[in-house]
Amino acid sequence: MELFFLSGFVLLVLIVSFVFFSLFSSTHKTNGNSQTNLPPGKTGLPFIGESLEFLTTGRKGHPEKFIYDRMAKYSSQVFRTSILGEPATAVFCGAAGNKFLFSNENKLVTTWYPNYVKKIFPSSMQFIDGSNKMRKMLPNFLKAEALQRYVGMMDTIAQKHFETGWEGRQEVTVFPLAKDYTLWVGCKVFLSIEDPKHVALFTDPFNLLSSGITSSPIDLPGTPFNRAIKASNLIKKELIAIVKQRKIDLAEKKASPTSDLLSHMLLTTNENGQFRNELDIADTILGLLFGGRSASAVITFIVKYLAELPEIYHKVLTEQIEIAKLKAPGELLNWKDIQNMRYSWNVACEVMRLAPPGQGAFREALKEFNYAGFTIPKGWKLYWNVNSTHRIAEYFPEPEKFDPSRFEGKGPPPYTFVPFGGGPRMCPGKGFARLEILVFMHNIVKRYKWEKLLPDEKIIVELMSMPAKGLPVRLLPQTKSA
Repeated sequence: MELFFLSGFVLLVLIVSFVFFSLFSSTHKTNGNSQTNLPPGKTGLPFIGESLEFLTTGRKGHPEKFIYDRMAKYSSQVFRTSILGEPATAVFCGAAGNKFLFSNENKLVTTWYPNYVKKIFPSSMQFIDGSNKMRKMLPNFLKAEALQRYVGMMDTIAQKHFETGWEGRQEVTVFPLAKDYTLWVGCKVFLSIEDPKHVALFTDPFNLLSSGITSSPIDLPGTPFNRAIKASNLIKKELIAIVKQRKIDLAEKKASPTSDLLSHMLLTTNENGQFRNELDIADTILGLLFGGRSASAVITFIVKYLAELPEIYHKVLTEQIEIAKLKAPGELLNWKDIQNMRYSWNVACEVMRLAPPGQGAFREALKEFNYAGFTIPKGWKLYWNVNSTHRIAEYFPEPEKFDPSRFEGKGPPPYTFVPFGGGPRMCPGKGFARLEILVFMHNIVKRYKWEKLLPDEKIIVELMSMPAKGLPVRLLPQTKSA
């Protein structure tokens, strides 16, 4: 999945900017470029640019404000800013902007990540974001016929997850539990690890990694960023041990070549006929497991909206109960059941429209080109953001209204609903995430009604959208007649 990393590095560059503030104007030239036909906008303070406002609006729960204000002031098609330490960033807006960037991948633009992200994920981000390579390498794990095999497995994990983490409790905090569920699923599919005690070994390191990647990128002992690097290395060390053991098991025919992603990666050569080394495989799986956590944010917001909208909850429950009635005792969900969860998936899509797991992603201009009458110089960073379409009335009438019917029939116009990105780099795990989410919805509504313990809980947006306190809820067991 395309991941967008909002970073607290601003604290560091803010100090630097004050030191040099007197040397520069807030309207300093961008990259020394003398062209006059650049997109309209401003670059803000020296070094720090407009990053403070960019980050602050997200932490206040309204990341769209940064985009909307500049679309209204400068251009609804493309505007110039300076964020994440990059003095030259063009923000492409609307469906046309999304289409342009998605359609020109590896022609005019290419993916880009800040250097501090690469320090934590040395190669995994490039591999994951290179979705064409992913699809070529992993065809057996991305096609619909392959995904069908995971439904029953996910249902089994979901049932165990609710038995161990939810049953017998009157109150739970949803977000941490959702992360546990998606990590469990990822460990099973990628590594054939299903022992919850083994899966739990990854929980704390992944939490440290998440916290560190949204902190100031200061690599000194004790800092969150330093702890994130150490956590990344700890996870990779464990993954390398798993890889080594799997190689032995495959050689001794104790493991199946088709059992999971790890076996497939060990036995598949690249375009040059070479096998990937252990560190590369471990690094890739680290990125995949981390990227899968975005589904936990979607699940959390589904629980939030179903608590707030009882009529939507009732429709989801009705659909899921109809599916459950056709199952024999103990029978697991199957692919046909997933296909019959049409309304539930429409609800999930509407949740992702209003609370997308990520806010957008960056590209870099490979060459100079013109867009919407403006010149985009080579080397500029380019940014697309879900909020330039997801909450725009032109594409979604009454955009603040929760309305799953938007996704009936042909659904929204092309390039307007982009929680998974688009074009060659559309998230390759989209279908996988859909299964995780729908299986979770089926299991939770069958078991519970619930109500929010913090009715006005703040929403913050950093690495992903999340309730500030993790969404604590009171559980109300489902009646037998439901």
